[in-house]
Amino acid sequence: MDKELLAMLVCPECQGKLKYDRESAELRCLFDGLAYPIRDDIPVMLVEEARRMDVEETLKRSPGATGDQAGT
Repeated sequence: MDKELLAMLVCPECQGKLKYDRESAELRCLFDGLAYPIRDDIPVMLVEEARRMDVEETLKRSPGATGDQAGT
């Protein structure tokens, strides 16, 4: 994921910062627990396409638990 692009993108739901997860090919908003898919190297930034993460997954991926940006 291009770091410059990641710095410009925000969660469409809350305008919060996103974390890139290379393993799952998703951009994740830890604030509202949404994971936006990346398809063919293109982030799909539509709330209706986002996956709601469960509580355990959100906590596991939180800053401090796995580093500042998961997958980087």
